[in-house]
Amino acid sequence: MENHVIIRSNNFEDARKEISKNHGEKIIFTSDGDELNRKILEKQKIDILLLSQAKRKDKFKQRNSGFNHVLAKLAKKNKITIGINLDEIINSTGKNKSEILARIKQNIKLCNKNKLDMKFIAVKKENQRNLYDLKSLGLVLGMPTKITRKL
Repeated sequence: MENHVIIRSNNFEDARKEISKNHGEKIIFTSDGDELNRKILEKQKIDILLLSQAKRKDKFKQRNSGFNHVLAKLAKKNKITIGINLDEIINSTGKNKSEILARIKQNIKLCNKNKLDMKFIAVKKENQRNLYDLKSLGLVLGMPTKITRKL
């Protein structure tokens, strides 16, 4: 994976300062707040929005994946790739893992519908996997082959 800067923040001003400080680098942004993600998509120049799934709670009849059609349209307009957090998939177990995978599957459907690029991102070195494993996982979760080729 090429050089990139991962910015993790839950405050818009701090995130904005970090993004402008790392101008010219490939920027991956992640936060736990859905509102902040939307604000960053609208107002800042980032390359990848890394969605976190681990700390979310699903509603009674619907998954809370932190990604919706509004964010998808913003990402499409600003040419932002959607990142899937590989660390969360690998480090989770049991019911929690199945919930995370289901949310990711929902996000992949939304990305397909809006023709968005997706990428698996492992923050921790020990969680990085080879290209064939990532392509296989992507296909199993419903990514079209056109996007798995770009992984």
